[in-house]
Amino acid sequence: MSFADLGLSDELLKAIIAKGYDTPTPIQAQAIPSVLMMRDLIAIAQTGTGKTASFVLPMIDILAHGRRRAMMPRSLILEPTRELAAQVAENFEAYGKNHDLKMALLIGGVQMGDQVKALNEGVDVLIATPGRLMDLFERGKILLTGCDLLVIDEADRMLDMGFIPDIETICSKLPAQRQTLLFSATMPPPIKKLADKFLSNPKLIEVARPATANINIAQHKVLVDVRKKREVLRTLLKTDNVSTAMIFANRKTTVRELNKSLLDHGFKSGEIHGDMDQSSRIAELDKFKDGRINILCCSDVAARGLDVKGVSHVFNFDTPWHPDDYVHRIGRTGRAGATGRAFTFVAPADLEAIENVEKLTGMKIPVYDMKAAGVGAEPDTQVEAEAPPARERRPRREERAPREARAPREARAPREERAPREERAPREERAPREERAPREERAPREERAPREERAPREERAPREEREPRTPRNEEPRRPRRGEQAEAPSAPGEWNGPVPGFLGISAL
Repeated sequence: MSFADLGLSDELLKAIIAKGYDTPTPIQAQAIPSVLMMRDLIAIAQTGTGKTASFVLPMIDILAHGRRRAMMPRSLILEPTRELAAQVAENFEAYGKNHDLKMALLIGGVQMGDQVKALNEGVDVLIATPGRLMDLFERGKILLTGCDLLVIDEADRMLDMGFIPDIETICSKLPAQRQTLLFSATMPPPIKKLADKFLSNPKLIEVARPATANINIAQHKVLVDVRKKREVLRTLLKTDNVSTAMIFANRKTTVRELNKSLLDHGFKSGEIHGDMDQSSRIAELDKFKDGRINILCCSDVAARGLDVKGVSHVFNFDTPWHPDDYVHRIGRTGRAGATGRAFTFVAPADLEAIENVEKLTGMKIPVYDMKAAGVGAEPDTQVEAEAPPARERRPRREERAPREARAPREARAPREERAPREERAPREERAPREERAPREERAPREERAPREERAPREERAPREEREPRTPRNEEPRRPRRGEQAEAPSAPGEWNGPVPGFLGISAL
């Protein structure tokens, strides 16, 4: 089957041939005729199967007939991320070059003025992220009453990012009589509920089992200690015939640190994550696509939908927390019939996460034996903690004298009777414990002299004969300013300060 068999226009076929394609993928072959027939559609397919072209191509032919109006887009495509929205825009420009169609891109991170200007001039295709679209709608800059075609792309990703309430609001603002296309890699219950609510008698297309990884991708898991990850990654990048690679980490800070480490070791790498502004992210993607860098460190913001040709390897530097993210990450390689390789680093703490991935995909990911592959010994998942510096290290248990060779505990002198450390005889010259008086022959504690009757150590006088100290709280108070101190009186007489109310002055 060729694209000409799908009922597309000659102008569109010329653009497809110019892009170098001649045979549709299974999802395209099933979806394009249904879209041209104006049917609602639910398409479930794994990433990298050509989902974008399966709605872009028929939309171009549908929109070729009609008139655009200011502030009222004729069709709307919702994407979860800015990168996916920009990628769909590129597809429209490439395939629609022989048609008189105008397009607007509504994404965050860029100036709103140019976007509003494009809307005022009228657009045939509006490609937007839900957040920016809702912002412009609430400002009264856009009307959705003239939108006859809605595409919800990467619906499961929309769910993960919390966009489902926004999508429901947007759907409620669109005309009731419209065509709706929903594309997703998986179909969790919330997405099924959304489809039941907003799609009318949709045709279901499923070209592969949900959450099944691409069979063109050779998958491996690498058992590695968490402290050895960077070293193992550098080894694989040097030895596994890597032409271009995408490396995914769970945290943005890990992405930044990993990119810096690779640059320090001489690799041509870049980074893309959510903390970067839109212009910087686009610049890094352009470098990767142009070949100025061949390694791209990513967070999951780039895991879904990005179509970069020729990615030979995907490395999961961190095992993904969500099993669905695994399928989307490794889907960056092995696209459009090409083959690819995917390595997932599994630290001891990741064992449960990788089990969840294997349960979702229905396959046991083989362990990559680095030693057998000739790239060094495989790191052990139970690596011992690094030894402390030599000056602090205690002798290992096996280095100590055997317990049988040590002096019996009974032969050691009691702690109270030992001489000071400096005056003690060497351990070898001390008397054995057996020659000391046995504990049983000592006088019982009850028959010993009371502590008060024993001779004092320094021959001090008994405690009773010492002059008692004056307690701190009974010391005579110093006279305050303006008071006169009394001379000490005879015993039994008042010797404290004279109360002020008596008015007696000292003679």
